[in-house]
Amino acid sequence: MRILVLGSTGYLGGHITERLRALPGARLLRGGRAPVDDLRIDLATVAPDVLAEQLARTAPDAVVNCAGAVGGSATALAEVNARGPAVLCEALHAAVPTARLVHLGSAAEYGPTAVGERTPEDSPARPVAPYGATKLAGTLAVVGSGLDAIVLRVTNPVGPGASPAGLPGRLTAELSRAVARTPHGTVRVGDLSAHRDFVDTRDVAQAVAQALALPGRLPRLVNIGSGRAVPARDLAHGLAGAAGFTGRVEEALGKVGRSTAVPWQCADIGAAEWELGWRPRFTLRESLAALWESDGAPHPVRTAGEPR
Repeated sequence: MRILVLGSTGYLGGHITERLRALPGARLLRGGRAPVDDLRIDLATVAPDVLAEQLARTAPDAVVNCAGAVGGSATALAEVNARGPAVLCEALHAAVPTARLVHLGSAAEYGPTAVGERTPEDSPARPVAPYGATKLAGTLAVVGSGLDAIVLRVTNPVGPGASPAGLPGRLTAELSRAVARTPHGTVRVGDLSAHRDFVDTRDVAQAVAQALALPGRLPRLVNIGSGRAVPARDLAHGLAGAAGFTGRVEEALGKVGRSTAVPWQCADIGAAEWELGWRPRFTLRESLAALWESDGAPHPVRTAGEPR
């Protein structure tokens, strides 16, 4: 199977590429803006006919779209998260209409949900910020494309290589600096009261592999998460424990941003098990241990005059 992975050098894309390389008979092609990519493809700017030509030459049996933006202006988010999937679907129709498309969506597309409940795929989508809104636009382009396509709507991924734009990556960097000093001192964070559904990046990669391997038509949309909601402070204190941090994690008092608008997030993952035969394998504690082991090793701080 020839598999084209778009966004393979990104956070989830890297984990997914590593997992897909292990599939029997898989031949991977990487597409994106990085110099190491086999195909130079920028979904934010490429014309549909140009992309169709590239797809016709490579003739993939499947395409996995991991390309996406989590930060930046509303325009930048729309170019990658909304325009990108629409252009990709148009090009696939023209060049390789039988190829399977696996597209990564986001639980941010749902917006506010009832506290204490799990969110199924047919819940109303009411995103509260440009990121969720643009991801929803991309999802709608894929599910309405008529292609052999599935959207995996991913909750909050945790694992090695986490972006500093999110809490896991940002806190890992701060703890790495903190534990390099003695005593460890204080690490300051924002409000951590919001409940989130954290899922291991390795479990996300496995879901993609199973979506590619499953015969027949797939459901249009499937949640990929842990199926459990925990306070964000559980992640913070769990990561501090993995780091051996003996200082203090200090929360901001006021609630700001998305934590106020979306205090609860928990995915109903029943469809993933029923349709894909997929269940998460890793606990949050295991995810945090892997994240710290990969990204959190501190570099000792030397004082002036200390021998190297």
